[in-house]
Amino acid sequence: MADEWITTGKAAKISGYTTRRIRQLIDTGEIKGQKFGHVWQVDEVSLIAYVRKAEKMGEKRGPKSKD
Repeated sequence: MADEWITTGKAAKISGYTTRRIRQLIDTGEIKGQKFGHVWQVDEVSLIAYVRKAEKMGEKRGPKSKD
């Protein structure tokens, strides 16, 4: 299967993470990302694999509660 590159914005919508968190995941190598010109994009397969792994480990996404 060929790599399918999506924008960090679309990756954020798919995953529930912020675009900032998406960039952190790229920087740490947890998901595959590449810069095309001046735009960062994410390999959709690696993003989905990371999200599934995080869900199994009980990671919560989205805004944190203030309790």
